[in-house]
Amino acid sequence: MPSTVIDNYKYDLDVFPEDEVRKVVDKIGIYERRFADEKTCSSDLCYAAAEKLFEDNNIDRSEIDLLVFISQTPDYRMPATSYLLQDRLGLPTSCLAFDVNLGCSGFLYGLSIVYSFMEKNNLRKALLLDGETRSKVYSRKDRRAAFIFGDAGVAALIERDERYGTSHFSLNSDGSRGELIMIPAGGYRRMSTPETLKEHIIDEYGNARTDEQAFMKGADVFNFVIVEIPKDIKRLMAITGEDIQSMDYYVFHQANAFINNYIAKKMKLDQEKIPWSIHKYGNTSSVSVPLTIVSELKDKMAGNKKLMLSAFGVGMAWGTAIVPFVNCHISEVVEI
Repeated sequence: MPSTVIDNYKYDLDVFPEDEVRKVVDKIGIYERRFADEKTCSSDLCYAAAEKLFEDNNIDRSEIDLLVFISQTPDYRMPATSYLLQDRLGLPTSCLAFDVNLGCSGFLYGLSIVYSFMEKNNLRKALLLDGETRSKVYSRKDRRAAFIFGDAGVAALIERDERYGTSHFSLNSDGSRGELIMIPAGGYRRMSTPETLKEHIIDEYGNARTDEQAFMKGADVFNFVIVEIPKDIKRLMAITGEDIQSMDYYVFHQANAFINNYIAKKMKLDQEKIPWSIHKYGNTSSVSVPLTIVSELKDKMAGNKKLMLSAFGVGMAWGTAIVPFVNCHISEVVEI
C-alpha cells in the first residue's frame, strides 16, 4: 500500500463544500484510501509486495517460471511492465512474462491464466502481480468518482501440487457495454492532443474532467451487476455441483458496499463470511479481491479453506471463481 492515507471527509474540501463531501462519503461508505505519489507506479507497489513475499517464504527466485502482471495503469505504453519487473526482481531470463490489460475482474482472469499456463507447460512456480494507481486516472472535480478509488499492489505465489485440489472459473465479457467505464482519449483510437487535456464541465451539476480522465456510468453499472453477478454465481455452482452455503468465505470486488450487500441478500449469503476492506482502502480495481483476502483474512486461512471469488467491472468483464486454499501463508501489508 502507499503510505499516504487519504481521509475522505477531508478530501476535496477545496473543490466541494464540506457538508456535500460528508454526504457523499457517508453514502458510499469509503472513509479512507491510499494514494501513490507522482513518482510511484503500480509496478513499485507490486515490487514491494513481491519482495515481502519472497522474504517471508524463503523463495528461490531462480525457480520462478512465469510472471504475469495485471494492470491498466502500467509504467509505459511499451515495453510491457512485466519485463521490467522480471529484471528488477532478479528473476531468470528463462521466466515467461507478459502483461494483462484488465480492470476490476483482472485478478480472477489472472488466476485462470496462470493455472492454465502451469498445467499445460509443466511450470513449477508462478508469480502473479496485480497493481493499480487509479487515483491518477479520475478527476478530483467529478464527485461521482472522486471519493471512490484508491491505489494498491499485490503479489501472489502460485505452485503446482495435487493437494491444492481443483479450482473452477466462470469468466465473461460484454463489449457492447464498454462505454460504461472508459477513458475516451489518450489511446490510439483518439490520441492525446492539447484539446483532450483540457478540463471541461460534463453535466449540469458542475462536475468536470478531461477526456483523458476516466468516467463511469454508475447507474448503468449497478443495473448490469445486480443482474449478471447472481446469475453467474448460480451458473458456476450448478456446473460444479458445489453448495454455495458450504464456502468458507465469499470475497467480492470492493466496488460499492450497496452493490455487494444487494448481491449477498439476493443470494442469501451468510454476512459473517463476507470480508470487507472498501471502508479503509476504497475501490482498488482488480487488486480489491486479493487485498481483501490479505487485509481481512490473514489469520483465518489456516488449514483447508474454500473461497468463492467474484469480480466485475471495466469491459464490461466479470467472473466467478471457486478456489481452494491450503495452509495459505499471508504476509503483513507493506507500506511504501
